[in-house]
Amino acid sequence: MTDFFSPEAMTALMQVIMIDLVLAGDNAIVIGLAAAGLPKEQRRNAIVVGIIAAAVLRIGFAAATTQLLQIVGLLFAGGLLLLWVCWKMWRELRQNHAQEAQAIEALSESDVDYDGVVAGKAPRKTLAQATWQIIIADVSMSLDNVLAVAGAAREHPNVLIFGLVLSVALMGIAANLIANLLQKHRWIAYVGLVVILYVAGDMIYRGALELLPHVGGA
Repeated sequence: MTDFFSPEAMTALMQVIMIDLVLAGDNAIVIGLAAAGLPKEQRRNAIVVGIIAAAVLRIGFAAATTQLLQIVGLLFAGGLLLLWVCWKMWRELRQNHAQEAQAIEALSESDVDYDGVVAGKAPRKTLAQATWQIIIADVSMSLDNVLAVAGAAREHPNVLIFGLVLSVALMGIAANLIANLLQKHRWIAYVGLVVILYVAGDMIYRGALELLPHVGGA
């Protein structure tokens, strides 16, 4: 337990909390955007299913990823995947904020842009289309979240466990609040992006060190 309060563990903990906040909010916005084009009576059900699925997937990926990262080469591959996550987040942060407003409206059932209708500008879609988009987003973003938390926690299992529990909790009970916070205060998302970029670089570096003896032996 004392390891949890060491300087290295506290640094890792701060990184994990920021990663969880940013990626939970990002995941929620994607879910809200997918559901925004549905009628009101279907929208809430799609969002609830999406958030529950994201929480369950995080638990499942956590059980597998923490073991898989012990395999030589997968830490390096995970770092490369997080680099792609950073690029995707960077593009999303620079895109039109009107889409995010529609997602927030769908999540909160409130008229954020004061146009007299909730998520009225979102393209219409069927429940099947929205559900498929949500499932794909949940799988991808849950894996991203678990990889980033595992990479940031490094050799601190207590921090890793805390980060994964926090990730599930945020998606389960605070996804809407976090998404709203990130939409109003963009700088938080940019700080999170820098943290994830650092974690990705660290994973690539440590993964390369793991690979060097095997490459040299070949």
